[in-house]
Amino acid sequence: MSTDSEFAAIRWRGKDVRIEYARIAPERTDAPLLVFLHEGLGSIAMWKDFPERLCEAGGFRGLVFSRPGYGRSTPRDADEIWDVDFMHRQAHEVLPAFFEAIGLNEKPWLFGHSDGGSISLLYASRFPGSVAGLVVLAPHIFVEDVTVANIELARQAYLQTDMPEKLGRYHDNVDSAFWGWNRVWLHPPFRQWNIESELATIRCPVLAMQGIDDEYGTLRQIRGIAERAPQTRLVEIPDCGHSPHRDQPETAIVATVSFVNDPLGETPGKTLN
Repeated sequence: MSTDSEFAAIRWRGKDVRIEYARIAPERTDAPLLVFLHEGLGSIAMWKDFPERLCEAGGFRGLVFSRPGYGRSTPRDADEIWDVDFMHRQAHEVLPAFFEAIGLNEKPWLFGHSDGGSISLLYASRFPGSVAGLVVLAPHIFVEDVTVANIELARQAYLQTDMPEKLGRYHDNVDSAFWGWNRVWLHPPFRQWNIESELATIRCPVLAMQGIDDEYGTLRQIRGIAERAPQTRLVEIPDCGHSPHRDQPETAIVATVSFVNDPLGETPGKTLN
């Protein structure tokens, strides 16, 4: 991201929390606003230039932020353990407080990747009249064995390789970001986490994308969204892993621009197997 970061202050979990955010093309006052919600190890910096490329291609405005515990936002306390409902709390508590803090008074489009996609779905489910539409990339709606297995591999890599150094480029406190995410996903009760029943209350248009070679989940994830929210369009992307915006950025950009401009139409490049 080449845009300078700003900071918003919210009160959350009994303490003052600052949230790092950046705006893209705010001068396009009449353009759709896309809010980018990062993955479980992401941040503003982790998106790199993708939000700017997408907003430029579509003529959109953008709002990118780092959730508490990530990037340059307030880190997680060393003894703070996130519980099974951590994504619900992000969707129901942090996101509304952040929007209020920055004075957001319009319906944004939420663009969420992985955990950020799940949080986007949960926000649209709880606040169905507050969202123009959703674009979710590789979201989770329930926990699969393949997800847990690869998150365990990530734990081993964090302990045994230079992964902390590499990940530290994107976070002021890399242990806060990694262990907050990793411990809750490997917490045995989290295996029962499931948001399928909450998807039926989503009213806005939904575009759900996933790589056919996603190492963190099967296509049952996005197909399950379409089963419960029939206004969902699916894009299943060949030669693509867990991060379509990194593995196949042009496909993600073209599909998103087409969807935002015509949410009731067809999406180019739709692949259903």
